[in-house]
Amino acid sequence: MRGRQLRRAAICLLAAVAAMPVTACASGREAVERPTAARDDDRRITSDVDRRAAEKAALDAYSGYLAASRTAGLRSDPRAPELSRFLGDPLLTRVQLSIRDAKEHGAMRTGTLKSDPTVIAVSLDAKPATVEIQDCLDTTAYRLVYAKNKRPVPGSGGGRHLSTATATRYPDGRWLINSGATHRDQPC
Repeated sequence: MRGRQLRRAAICLLAAVAAMPVTACASGREAVERPTAARDDDRRITSDVDRRAAEKAALDAYSGYLAASRTAGLRSDPRAPELSRFLGDPLLTRVQLSIRDAKEHGAMRTGTLKSDPTVIAVSLDAKPATVEIQDCLDTTAYRLVYAKNKRPVPGSGGGRHLSTATATRYPDGRWLINSGATHRDQPC
């Protein structure tokens, strides 16, 4: 009886020793696949989080750009500091020149501007990273008027037109709107 128990113990010990390398040191394939799958999931989650953060930052910059432009236009102040908080060149310079030109001709912007922007593309791998925004700007109540008498400047009527903008992430981490266009030939 004692011999049988010893044989069983020896078999169990051999089985345990034989199984140890398999359990303790998975095959090269298993060891590589599991962490890679976990890293892919982590990257996907990080990528989704980064994408949503970029979209939010870009839309915040776009909203800030519209508000800062309205305020600067109403005050006829091309050097309004809020412009540079949301705009980068070349768009910053274009907006400043437009406000300065209106001021030099005795005009200013007044009224309200309606906006409903959406993100249409995100390129976080681009150098620098960019977010493309599309909007249907309603400028029917946003007018260019003469500062003295508040009469509308002829030919400056508003409407609803497609507008596009690009937000770019700058080296300091800020997202700024650095290009934009209103497509007057594309009503929305």
